[in-house]
Amino acid sequence: MNADAATMIDARTALKRLLKDYSAEVTTPDRKSLDAAADLMRPGSRVYIASLPTDTPDKQIAAAAHVRKSGLEPVPHVVARNIESMASLDNLLARLSGEAGVDRALVLGGDRDKPAGALTESLQIIQSGYLQKYGINKIAIGCYPEGHPRISEKALDDARAAKLAAAEAAGLEIILVSQFCFDAKPIIAFAERIRAQGVKARFRVGVAGPAKHSTLLKYAMICGVGPSLRALKERQDLAKNMMSGETPEAVLTQVGLAQAANPALDIWGVHFFTFAALAKSIDWAEGILKGD
Repeated sequence: MNADAATMIDARTALKRLLKDYSAEVTTPDRKSLDAAADLMRPGSRVYIASLPTDTPDKQIAAAAHVRKSGLEPVPHVVARNIESMASLDNLLARLSGEAGVDRALVLGGDRDKPAGALTESLQIIQSGYLQKYGINKIAIGCYPEGHPRISEKALDDARAAKLAAAEAAGLEIILVSQFCFDAKPIIAFAERIRAQGVKARFRVGVAGPAKHSTLLKYAMICGVGPSLRALKERQDLAKNMMSGETPEAVLTQVGLAQAANPALDIWGVHFFTFAALAKSIDWAEGILKGD
């Protein structure tokens, strides 16, 4: 076996290890993707259920129950700025637990300019005590390898530290789930930086699943993913790969190799933003996992 072949095998192994425990995200109106998750994802896989400003609690609870009945693990987004009051939060978590067997959630502040009520940040939810009250003892929080378009790096660091400390004090198991990127470098640099800061929480990498180039540009601009948005605009070869569904491979292979070289990064799994095309993401991931 020559050196190039050995390198290729190592890279493929690193990619498979990273993909082994992938998760995927859907929205409540996207029944096609919810059904595809039931048909295509491995039993027990995590399906994150977004909370859109226009969603009602009934819609999110119904989607979570559908995911649970499909033999998958529902992970609803619990978004502070979408919730009218602490009483509404109490009711939402009670129903997610009671009607859908939810025991984990992605806790977010939310990007809407005008909150629905008194809740404005995810820390309020973590400190409320309601998560533990209803047996929701595992939470994820968002993070931003390329920064946030409206929040400084220091403010992000301070907020993350406060949430990690609050979760630990509350006895909650916590992981970090990143905003999607189209470039491995900021993902790896972010992992290195948080480990240097002493952050122990596991880190799940967010990537865009296969989608049309126009769709990726649209969501990248909305989410402000920064440097990798410029890469998406400037590198036509990258754009073509994205359109064919091959794009995650280059990014995730580099991340997987970095994790293999430095296990202390504790990069744990991949989270797919599917943009109403979950089946494409799952088909791609399963193709890698089942391939030689």
